[in-house]
Amino acid sequence: MDQSVAIQETLAEGEYCIIALQGVLCEGDSRQSRLLGLVRHRLKQGGQEHALRCDRPAGHGGAQPRIPAALRFTHQDVPPRSFQGLSRCTRPESEPPTPLGWNSPPGTAPRFAGIGGGSSDFNDSRSGKRRPLVDPSSCAQDTPDSLLTRQNKSKCEITDMVRSSTIMVSDKAHILSMQKFGLRDTIVKSRLVQKEEDYTYIQNFRFFVGTYNVNGQSPKEGLRPWLSHGIPAPDVYCVGFQELDLSKEAFFFHDTPKEEEWFKAVSEGLHPDAKYAKVKLVRLVGIMLLLYVKQEHAAHISEVEAETVGTGIMGRMGNKGGVAIRFQFHNTSICVVNSHLAAHTEEYERRNQDYKDICSRMQFCQIDPGLPPLTISKHDVILWLGDLNYRIEELDVERVKNLIEEKDFQTLYAYDQLKTQMATKAVFEGFIEGELTFQPTYKYDTGSDDWDTSEKCRAPAWCDRVLWKGKNITQLSYQSHMGLKTSDHKPVSSVFDIGVKVVNEERYRKTLEEIVRSLDKMENANIPSVSLSKREFCFQNVKYMQLQVQSFTIHNGQVPCQFEFINKPDEKSYCKQWLNANPSRGFLLPDSAIEIELELFVNKTTATKLNSGEDKIEDILVLHLDRGKDYFLSVSGNYLPSCFGSPIHTLCYMREPILDLPLETIRELTLMPLQTEDDGVQLENPLGIPKELCLMVDYLYQNAVQQEDLFQQPGLRSEFEHIRDCLDTGMIESLSASNHSVAEALLLFLESLPEPVICYSTYHNCLECSGNYTASKQVISTLPTFHQNVFNYLMAFLRELLKKSAKNHLDENILASVFGSLLLRNPAGHQKPDMAEKKKAQEFIHLFLCNSP
Repeated sequence: MDQSVAIQETLAEGEYCIIALQGVLCEGDSRQSRLLGLVRHRLKQGGQEHALRCDRPAGHGGAQPRIPAALRFTHQDVPPRSFQGLSRCTRPESEPPTPLGWNSPPGTAPRFAGIGGGSSDFNDSRSGKRRPLVDPSSCAQDTPDSLLTRQNKSKCEITDMVRSSTIMVSDKAHILSMQKFGLRDTIVKSRLVQKEEDYTYIQNFRFFVGTYNVNGQSPKEGLRPWLSHGIPAPDVYCVGFQELDLSKEAFFFHDTPKEEEWFKAVSEGLHPDAKYAKVKLVRLVGIMLLLYVKQEHAAHISEVEAETVGTGIMGRMGNKGGVAIRFQFHNTSICVVNSHLAAHTEEYERRNQDYKDICSRMQFCQIDPGLPPLTISKHDVILWLGDLNYRIEELDVERVKNLIEEKDFQTLYAYDQLKTQMATKAVFEGFIEGELTFQPTYKYDTGSDDWDTSEKCRAPAWCDRVLWKGKNITQLSYQSHMGLKTSDHKPVSSVFDIGVKVVNEERYRKTLEEIVRSLDKMENANIPSVSLSKREFCFQNVKYMQLQVQSFTIHNGQVPCQFEFINKPDEKSYCKQWLNANPSRGFLLPDSAIEIELELFVNKTTATKLNSGEDKIEDILVLHLDRGKDYFLSVSGNYLPSCFGSPIHTLCYMREPILDLPLETIRELTLMPLQTEDDGVQLENPLGIPKELCLMVDYLYQNAVQQEDLFQQPGLRSEFEHIRDCLDTGMIESLSASNHSVAEALLLFLESLPEPVICYSTYHNCLECSGNYTASKQVISTLPTFHQNVFNYLMAFLRELLKKSAKNHLDENILASVFGSLLLRNPAGHQKPDMAEKKKAQEFIHLFLCNSP
C-alpha cells in the first residue's frame, strides 16, 4: 500500500514523497515494521536529487515515536540518520530519469524486506504482468510542480496508493500463510480462520458504488452530482466506467488518453469533506474501475490485486468483459467487479455466458504462489456493477415509454431480462439487487433527457445496475442521476453500509494462545493418512475446446496434513497440458474432507499432437502428503480428432470428414511434412483449400455480408460446439447457428492452425515489407501452394465484405487488425509481438484488402 502521505507530512518544504510502501526492517533476528519512501528534492541551482526515506508507520507498535532513517542509492555504508543531513544523489534537470535498482552489496545498510509487489504504473493492471516492488522509473514521471498541485488540492486530496499483495504486519493470520512457515503454522492459520468470530467484531463502513457508460465521450461536466452530492463522505469509493473509449486504437492497441481524463474527473468529484487515497485503477480497453478509501483507512487495506477478463470475439477481445479489484479490509475480503456484457435485446444468452466466463476466468494470485488462485466467489463481500445490458422484452417501445411516464416501474420491471434470468438462476445466483425506483438509464439522446430519436429508436432499458452478495450488507440508496448528460446512458449509484470484521487484539492473542496450547498437546510424530473416493478416471470422447470435469474426495484421518500434486521424475509439471487439478494443493484438518476436480480441456496448444497420436489422453497423477506417503491416480480416455488443430495441407488431403477417417490415416496425414512444391510424392487429388474453411466462408458469404459487428461480436459457446461437430462429421446440412458464432468459429479455426496461413518462416519478411505491396505479394508467392490458396481465398472474401461496409460497418482497419494477428503469427516459442510488430502485421494485411490482384 502506498503510504506516501504519512512520509510527506514529515518532509521539509521543497521535498516530495513520490511513492512509499510498507515493509519489514530485518536486523539479525529483529523484525520491525517500516515505511520506505522515494523522496525527490528540487535544487535551487537546478537539477533534482533523490533519496530513500525509512520511517516507522503510524498505527503499528502502539504509541512508539517515529524514528527517521535514510538509505542512499550509492554503494557506501550509510548508517541511519536524519533526512536533512543525507547526502543525496543528483542529476541535472534536463536528464531523463534513470531506473534505480536494489543492487547495493550485502552489509551496506540494514536489509529492508518488502512484503508484496506491484507498481504505481497503471499499466500493471492492464497487462497483468507482475512488476518489481518499486519501479522508480515510472514513479519519476511526475514533476515536483505537478506533485505539489496534487498534494495541495483544496478540500479533497487524492494520493496514489497502488500496491498489490501487501500484507499488513498486524495481519498475523495471513502472514502465517507465507511459504516460509511450516505445517504447524498452517494449522494455526486454519484454526484462526475457524475461530474468527471469537476475536473479531463487526463495524459498519459506508461504501459508494457507481457505474457510468460514457459512450466514448470525454468529461464535459463535473461528477459531484453523481459522486458526492447529498450524501455523507463515504469510507470507500468503487467507481466503474464502460465504453471509456470507442476508438479502434483503444480496441486493438489498448491505449487511450480517456483514462487519465476520467480519472482526474473522478478524483475532483469525490466528497469534499474527506481526503481519499487511490488504492487501485484497472482498465480493459473501455472498462475501467477505480477504488479509493479515506486516508485514515489506508493502513487497513491489504492484499490488493486487480485482474481483467475479455469476453469479446474469441473470448479475449476487451470490448466486452470485466475488470475486478479484490482486497482485504481489516479481516473482510472484498471483491469489486465492473462488467460490460454483450449488447442487443435478443442476446441475453450471450450476456449470461459473459457473466459465467468472468466468474470462471477471473482469478487472483495469492500471497503464497503455491496456493490456488482466488475466484470471485471466494470473498466475503462481492459488489458487482456495470452496464449489464439486460433489456426490457415483450413490450413495444411506446408501451415502455408510457409506463415510464406513469412511473409504473413495478409493472415495467416484470419484463426486465435480468429479473427473469436471475429468477431462473441462469445468472447472478445468490446476488441481490435493490428495488428499481428510477427510470431506465438507457438510451437517451446525448446532451439531453430525451429518449433515443435515432433511426434505431432503442427501447429504454435498465442497462446499468449494481448488485451485491454477502453478509452484513445494507443498501441505503439506489438511484440514477439525470443531471449528467454527457452520454446516452445515465450514471447509477448505490450507497451501502457494509459490516466489516475488525480484529480485537486482546481476544486475538487469547485465541492464538489457546490454539498453540492445543497444538502442543498433539502428537506430531503421527504419520498423516488419507482415503480417496476414486483413483481411476476415464474421460470418454473428449472434443476440441469442450471441458470435461470429474471429481473425487480426499478424506483425512486423525492427523493434520498438507497435500500436493507433485511432478514425476524428469517432468516439468505434475500433469499434462490438457489436464488440471483444482485445487492442486491444500491443507486438511483432522476428520475433514475436500473435493478435487480434474478438468480436461483440449485447446490449440494440445490438439495437434492428440490428432497425430503423438499424445494420448493418458496420465498418472502423484498426490503427495507432507510427511506421508504418495497416492497414484490414473487418467485415461479417448480424443475425437478435429479439423481444429490440424495443419492446412493435412486437411487439403482429407477429402472425407476427419471423423470418417481411420485413426492411422489421420495420424499419417497430420505428421506429413509441409511441402512447398509439387515434388511428385504427394498424395493424389488434394483439395485446393480445406473444405471446412470453405464451408464456413461460404456460410458467411451467403448469410452475413450485411451483418453488423461481424468479427467483433462473439458467438455462443454451445453454437461453436455445434459448428465444430458439423465440420468434423460432414453434416453441414444440419448447421444452424448465428452469423456471429460462425464468424468466431472461423477465427478460432485460423488460430488453431499449428502452422499459420503465412508460415512462421516468412514472418519477419512480411513485417519488413509491410509498406510495400509489390514486395508483400512476392513474399506471399513463396508460401506453400495450399497456404497461398488459403490466403488469397480469405483476402477475396474480406474484400467482398468491405463492398457492403455501408451495411456491416466494417472497414479495412478492423479486418486488418482482427486477421493480422491470426494469419501472421510470431514464430512459436518467441516472445509475444510488441505493439510495433502488431501494427506492421496489420499494415501487411491492410495492403491486400485495399488492392485487388
